[in-house]
Amino acid sequence: MKLLKLVPDHTNIHFLKWRVPFYIISLVLMAASWGLVLTKGLNLGVDFIGGQMIRVTFERSAEAPVSTLREEVGKLGYGEPIIQRYGKPNEISIRMKLPEGADHEAALADKMARTITADIKKNHADARIDGVDSVSGKVSKELGWDAFKALGLASLAVAAYIWLRFEWQFGVGALFALVHDVTLTLGLFALTGMEFDLNIVAALLTLIGYSLNDTIVVYDRIRENMKKFRKMPMPELLDLSVNETLARTIVTSLSMLITLVALLLLGPDVIFGFTAAITLGIFVGTYSSIYMAAPILIWLKVNPNSFVPTETALEKQERLARDGA
Repeated sequence: MKLLKLVPDHTNIHFLKWRVPFYIISLVLMAASWGLVLTKGLNLGVDFIGGQMIRVTFERSAEAPVSTLREEVGKLGYGEPIIQRYGKPNEISIRMKLPEGADHEAALADKMARTITADIKKNHADARIDGVDSVSGKVSKELGWDAFKALGLASLAVAAYIWLRFEWQFGVGALFALVHDVTLTLGLFALTGMEFDLNIVAALLTLIGYSLNDTIVVYDRIRENMKKFRKMPMPELLDLSVNETLARTIVTSLSMLITLVALLLLGPDVIFGFTAAITLGIFVGTYSSIYMAAPILIWLKVNPNSFVPTETALEKQERLARDGA
């Protein structure tokens, strides 16, 4: 039986021919993503901003009565609620600031949750309470700082590893690719308004690991080919290396995407944001390994002779003496 090959033998796609246009597009998308994050902001969950979130599903309604709920909950005296749909039209989340003193007395937050949920059930017979999450302001600040440190340290550790594993130019390329991948993912969440919580931080860390794995495979083949083809122009050598690893890249990405698409379509709504982040990450991670991590080596002046030890004058004399003998 003949095996199916997603990438034919001797494939020779000239990826690096389009490196400048794709770099420009990527830089524009990165700038747009940061613009969205800074202007529109991320829809931070209670993990990062503190407060209480109540998730409600209206089982016999096609759409949740958002305006009615906002009025009803507002009359309870706990302040103005932030009500958003998530998942299906009949599923909502209600976010509230914790009552004064709740940081020191947890019973106040519990009382508020019981009051709000009881009022919703009284006024809406088909309301199902799916969950109540409470995070104090102090804890939310610690979680936010820990998440920021985790992303930063993971990225720096990746760059340091590749620097030691290869050379500093490769470390710079890998770090730039990681920044590219994380930036576009943050832009997606700023654009769509999907909730950004600790699950998404876990997705970003997973994305960093996947992007690193793909980049290392490409870099390892580049380094091997630099030793084999000393006189080959760098763009051609990079194209050769990417084409040689293309089959592995496509098979790995497709295998993961099959599972992720199934989760997006059939999985629970609570992990929708996590799955969406990783799905986008598969695309941008594969793209960045080819069009971010590889071309930057050209602009960093890497060539097949970059890492060949320089011959000293004494070594040159000894070599000439051996050749003369």
